[in-house]
This record gives sequence, structure tokens and C-alpha cells, in this order.
Amino acid sequence: MKGTEAIAEAAIRAGCRLYFGYPITPQSELTEYMAKRMPEVKGTFLQSESEVATVNMLYGAACTGRKVMTSTSSPGFSLMQEGISYMAGAELPAVFINVMRGGPGLGDIQPSQSDYFQSTKGGGHGDYRMIVLAPHTLQEAASMMNEAFELAFKYRMLVTVLVDGMIGQMMEPVELPEWTKPEEFAEPNWALTGANGRKPRKVTSFDLDPYELEKMNLRYQETYKKVAQNEVKYEEFKIEDAEITVVAYGTTARIVKTVVDYARKSGIKVGLFRPITLWPFPYDRLSEISKNVKNILTVEMSYGQMLEDVKLAVLGKSDVHFYGRSAGVVPTPVEILDAIKKIVR
Repeated sequence: MKGTEAIAEAAIRAGCRLYFGYPITPQSELTEYMAKRMPEVKGTFLQSESEVATVNMLYGAACTGRKVMTSTSSPGFSLMQEGISYMAGAELPAVFINVMRGGPGLGDIQPSQSDYFQSTKGGGHGDYRMIVLAPHTLQEAASMMNEAFELAFKYRMLVTVLVDGMIGQMMEPVELPEWTKPEEFAEPNWALTGANGRKPRKVTSFDLDPYELEKMNLRYQETYKKVAQNEVKYEEFKIEDAEITVVAYGTTARIVKTVVDYARKSGIKVGLFRPITLWPFPYDRLSEISKNVKNILTVEMSYGQMLEDVKLAVLGKSDVHFYGRSAGVVPTPVEILDAIKKIVR
């Protein structure tokens, strides 16, 4: 399957029945797939007039306690940021798919990883966070969709599945997840579904009293602490005896896996540390790894956005190096291997 279509089908199998979106390359096939499939599963598909409209439709639908989702690409994700902040303030669960492309500005439609800051540091206003998941294969992306919805509802938070244009557009075999049974999903006790004789419920993202608003912010921060304690995920690939650890995520990580094998054939002991949750970032584990290696190389399809989190994790315990490409240029295994050899020399 194509990546965008695999993600869409996996989301449907995870119970998503409300999708709002606006076509933008390189994720338009996801929107197209949902347009075809949603009526077949008695769901609702609605193409909005813009990404600004999309996120506000998502806001309203999420208030009902249903599994809702949208997908977009970099400039479209930028247009959604105000609504994302409102949804985070209202503690609404929803899943966003961002298929990153080259930038800044309009950029191009080639794969990039330059939306890392926007996704992990909060692209909108206020003190909020989103859980950010970063698959590196289509199988992992498909398998991750059920988890994305589970996390969203567990913490009443927004979840972003962050992939680049290559994962979105490439094709590879995918074993689709099992269907979620409707009875496994209970209506949340905060959902706005009509009073029906019970006390009214309220979903809001603000309070005009600054002290009450601060209490809301403190509640959010407690939630984020729980996420950081319980939901950190990462993969370690041949780092047990590694003298150099490469940190990479998404498409770049799968390229680095090839580089690790190349390097070891050349007698250079290299390993890969792959963050799966970009937020919460696996600071503690990378900190431990940095005590045992002299050099850490961060490789990204951007100019050092994840690098800042790597440096925060390492805090001088290892020498941190960087290799990056941007604007839709994908680094080759030979380029990355050359970067490793320069460190060894």
C-alpha cells in the first residue's frame, strides 16, 4: 500500500468515523482515500474550504467524544495552529497526521523533517503540548494509529503522527491491524452528546479569571508530566558495543540502519538510537547512552531541529555532531557514512 492510504485504512480500523480535511500534497491521497472509505463504513467525510476551517470542524466534532482525525502537510499544519491551541486548552482528544514537505514558506512537495520544532515545541500560542509519534516504516505507521487514538483519549490530548513525504508516498507491504470493536469504546464522561436529563457538561479552553485560567494550565502540566513519565518510546539498533551512536527518526532512521551495517563492515562500530516519541523525547535513555560513547551524530532532514533535544539529553557527556539536508533533499547512505568517517578521523 501507499503510506497515506495505509495510515487512512488503519485509522478507520481503529474506530475513526469522522474525518475533516483539505487536500495538500504530499498527503492528498489520504484525504481522497477517506472520501471513498468513510461512506462505506457509515462514517462522515467532509472536505473543508481551508485548513483553518478543518481544525475548527475537528474542534466541534471532538467535543462529542468521538474518534476524529485530520491530515495535512506542512503549510496546512501551520494554518491549523490557532485551532490546535484552542483544542489543547479544551482538553480534546484528536489525531493529526502531518506529512512533512520541504520549506520554509510554500517550499516544495519533497520529503523533509523541518516541522520538528512546530510539532514538539508547540506551533500555536500558550503553554500546551501534543504527543508526537514518528514511525519509520509503513507497517509501524499503520500499527501506530490505534495507539494514537488510545493515547489521545487516555490523556485527553492531541496526538500528531509525524511522517515525511517519502513515508507518505512510498509503497511497501503492510499487515493492516485488526478492527476495533465498537463495544470496546465507551462514551467519555465529558462528551457533549445532549443533556438527556443529566447535568449539563461544558467544554472550554479559557476562563476570563486569570487565577482560574492558571488552574487550568496547572492541570494541563500535570497531565503532561504523566505522559513524560509513562509514554516515552524509542528503538535501539546495535548500540550495545557502539563507539558512535547516530540519532535519527522517521525515514532518516531507516537510511541510517543501512549505514550502520555499511560502517560495521568497514570496522566502525556504529549504532542507531531512534526516538519514536518525539514528544515526550527520550532524554533519560539518551543521557545514559551518552555516558558510554564518545561521539553522537544527529542526522536529520532539517538543519538541526532535533539536534537541540539531543544536546539537552547529552549535556556534554559526549561530543555531539550533526549532519543534515533540507528542502526535500534526502541524505544518502554514502553521505552519512562519510560524515561518520570524518568523526572517526
